[in-house]
Amino acid sequence: MAKLLIINPGSTSTKIGVFEDEELLFEETLRHTTEEIAQFASIVDQKDFRKKIIMDFIASKGVKVEELAAVVGRGGMLKPIPGGTYPVSDELLEDLKIGKQGQHASNLGGILAREIADSVNIPSYIVDPVVVDELQPLARYSGVPELPRTSVFHALNQKAVAKRYAKEIGRDYKDLNLIVVHMGGGVSVGAHKGGKVIDVFNALDGDGAFSPERAGAVPPGALVKLCFSGQYDEKTIYKKLVGNGGFNAYLGTNDARVVEERIKNGDKEAEEVYNAFIYQISKNIGAQAAVLEGKVDQIILTGGIAYSKLVVAEFTRKVSWIAPLTVYGGEDELLALAQGGLRVLNGEEEAMQY
Repeated sequence: MAKLLIINPGSTSTKIGVFEDEELLFEETLRHTTEEIAQFASIVDQKDFRKKIIMDFIASKGVKVEELAAVVGRGGMLKPIPGGTYPVSDELLEDLKIGKQGQHASNLGGILAREIADSVNIPSYIVDPVVVDELQPLARYSGVPELPRTSVFHALNQKAVAKRYAKEIGRDYKDLNLIVVHMGGGVSVGAHKGGKVIDVFNALDGDGAFSPERAGAVPPGALVKLCFSGQYDEKTIYKKLVGNGGFNAYLGTNDARVVEERIKNGDKEAEEVYNAFIYQISKNIGAQAAVLEGKVDQIILTGGIAYSKLVVAEFTRKVSWIAPLTVYGGEDELLALAQGGLRVLNGEEEAMQY
């Protein structure tokens, strides 16, 4: 039995869990006030503050660091890398500290994991960070050389549910062709082939369907005119695409449950926007089916919105002719991180080299 400490830092909280193999012993979201965070000049400067809170909390639960087999942290804004579980090497640690592709609280996951693990000479890992990039060469073309398509998506959850499905049916993930649809605040639709996500719609500020708070693909000519209309600055335009787009722009809420309630109460506008959301994702699924040349073993729906019976029923109607659907509602990031560490500890996967 392997005991693991899992660390998933957010901007104003640090979510931690302790697992014994895949069994969660306890989890906690340790919240930090704006004032506490504001005293630090940079994200990496928060390390000791967050470490003390983590260590004090696990000690209060009777967990000793010496009992742990490994510490696993959320991966951060590293250079683009293939998916997998990575030991926190010196080079990886340095890239987390400098924020290779940007400053984000998730950078602290690997930094904290390494420091805590080193204190008792055990391994530290990160698993499937958002910078996972396994795109095939043709997927990178956009039509404008200066604007290549990029891989930014819910890699941790997409990979976790794909591997979960493979395990449940007794197959190797690398032998399956899957389309995985993550639906949360953002939406990502990925084509999984040979154990890699060979094409995916950029879930942050790129292409694909709109989501509860992101615009997805928008007409580029109209966007250019909007940018140069003189009405908006860069920050405002970006907020229209990320944060205030999608459901927020049309309906003033980013909560799919609220939208469904409005539909039940006869709100026709909410119904049409929701149908457009499902319509656009269905088109994305069809596009990834073409990427996989029609050879699709399964379509997997995941993320918070996958709990919706209405959404699942509509996708079943629209795309089940491509492949059967499997639904894993929600996004259990702590378990996904633990599973990534365990696969290496148990010899099911080789650790990746950064």
